[in-house]
Amino acid sequence: MARYELKEMMRGAIVLTLASFIAKVLSAVYRVPLQNLVGDEGFYVYQQVYPFYGIAMTLALTGLPQFISKYVAEKNDEDETETLGQLTTFVSALSLVLWGILFSFSYPIAFLMGDVALQGSIQVVSFTFLLIPPLTIYRGHLQGQLILVPTALSQVVEQFVRVGVILLAAAGFHWLSLTIYQVGEVAMLGSFIGGMVAVAILFYAHQRHSQTRLPFWKKSFWQFPKSGIRRRFLVEGGLVSLYSGYLLILQLIDSFFLVNALHFGGGTIAFSRIEKGIFDRGQPLVQLGLVVALALSTSFLPTLTNYAKNKKSTTYLFASQLYLRLTVALGLAASVGLALVMPYINYTLFKDDSGNQVLSVFVFSIVLMAVVQGYQSIAQSRNHFRTAYQGAFAGFGVKVLLTPLLVYFMGTLGASYATLAALSCTLIWFVKNETKAINQFWTQRHFGWRLLASIGVMTVSIRLFYRLFTFFYGTVIDRQLALYLTLIGVGIGMASFLTALVYFKVFSIREWFYLPFGKKILKKMRKKK
Repeated sequence: MARYELKEMMRGAIVLTLASFIAKVLSAVYRVPLQNLVGDEGFYVYQQVYPFYGIAMTLALTGLPQFISKYVAEKNDEDETETLGQLTTFVSALSLVLWGILFSFSYPIAFLMGDVALQGSIQVVSFTFLLIPPLTIYRGHLQGQLILVPTALSQVVEQFVRVGVILLAAAGFHWLSLTIYQVGEVAMLGSFIGGMVAVAILFYAHQRHSQTRLPFWKKSFWQFPKSGIRRRFLVEGGLVSLYSGYLLILQLIDSFFLVNALHFGGGTIAFSRIEKGIFDRGQPLVQLGLVVALALSTSFLPTLTNYAKNKKSTTYLFASQLYLRLTVALGLAASVGLALVMPYINYTLFKDDSGNQVLSVFVFSIVLMAVVQGYQSIAQSRNHFRTAYQGAFAGFGVKVLLTPLLVYFMGTLGASYATLAALSCTLIWFVKNETKAINQFWTQRHFGWRLLASIGVMTVSIRLFYRLFTFFYGTVIDRQLALYLTLIGVGIGMASFLTALVYFKVFSIREWFYLPFGKKILKKMRKKK
C-alpha cells in the first residue's frame, strides 16, 4: 500500500509540475521581450512592484486554497457550508485590509523604495488583493473535492491574459511613447484583468461540477469565524503561504534596500536603477528552477501527513529521506547548471552579458530554497509550526540586516550573497531542529559524496564543451548562436548528470522505482553499459 501511495504521489507531482511549469514558463518568457523593449530601467520599474502581485497570487494560488481544501475535507456535508462561510468572511476581511494598506500608503511605500513615481503602479497592483477571496475559496473548495483541472486551467489562462497585456504595454513604450512608469501601471492592470478571467473560469467550473453551492448572496452565509478556524487559518494557511512566497519577500526587501544602498554607495540614481534591473534578471531563472521542487512539496505533504498521523514511522522516514534526496539532487543540478550556462543564457535572453557573476551566485538560491521547502513540508506534516515560523523570520532578519551593508560595499553581488545567507540561516535552523534520522539522508549510502561526484561530471562536461568551442570559434557575439550553445549546454548537462546518477548509484534501486519514469531510465542506462 505504501509503495502504491508513493508512486501515485510521484505521478501527482508530474501533473502539478506540468501545470506549474507552463505558468512559470509564461511568467519567465514575457520578461525577455519586456526587458528588450523597455530596457533595464523599465524592467526595474516593473520588478520593483512585482513582489506585491506575487504575494497576492501566492495567497490565492497555493497557501490559502491548500489550507481550505484540507480543512473542508475534514468536515461532513452538514458543516461544509458553514465552514466555507466563516472562511470566506475571514479571507475577505484580510484581503480588504491588505488592499487598504497598500492603496492608502502607496506614496510612503514608493518613497521608501527611493522612487515616488512608483506610486501609480503600487495603487494599481493593490486591487489584485481584492481578487484573493473568490480565487481562494473557489480553488480551495474545488481542490477539496479533487476537481483539479479548473484550477490548473484558470492559472494558465490568467498568465496568458496577464502576459498579453504586459507585452502590449511594452509595445506601447516602443511605439506610443509611453513612459516606463506608465508601462508599469498598464502591466499591473494586466495582473488584475488576468485575475478576473481566472475568477470567471473558477465560478463556471464551480457552478457546473461542485456538489455544494456557495450562497454568497445570503446574509446567513457570512459568519464571523470561530477562534479555532482563525488560529488554524493563520498558523497552517499562513505558513504554507509564507514559504511559497519566501523568495518574493526577499525580493520585496531588495525593492526597499537595493537601489537606496547603491545610491548611498556613490552611484547615481539612474545607474542604481539600471543595476537593479540587471539584478532582477535572475528572478525568472530561479522561478523556473524551483518549479519541480515546489510541485514535489505540494505532492509529498499530504502523504507525509498521513504517514505521521497513522504512525507509520518506517515508511514516513523513507519517504522523508527520499523527498530530501530528490530535492537536493534536482536543486543542486539546476543551480550549478544555470551558473555554468549563465554567460550564454544571459546574452540570449537580455542582449548582453551584464551581471553574469551576480546572476551566477544568485541562482544558487534554487538549491537552498528547494531544501528549505523540503524541510518545511516535513516539519508541517508533523504539525511543527513554530520551528518553521522561527526559521523564516530568522532568514528575513538576516536579509534585512545584510542587504544594505553588503550592497553598499559590493554592489548587487552583495544582494545575491545576502539572499543566500538568509536562505542558509533558515536551512540551518531546520536542520538543527530536525531529527537525526531524517538528517542522515545526506550521509546514508554516502549519498552526499555520490551526488557531488555526479555534479562534478556534469560540470566538467559542460565546461569542456564551452572551452573547446571558444578555442576553435572564439567569443560568441550573436544571440542566435548563444541560444544554440545554451540549449546544447543544457542537453549535455542533463545527459551527463543523469548518466552519473546511475553510474555512481546516487539513488538505490528501490528509490528509482518510486521516481517518475525511474524504472525506464534505469533500464535504458543499464542497457548502455
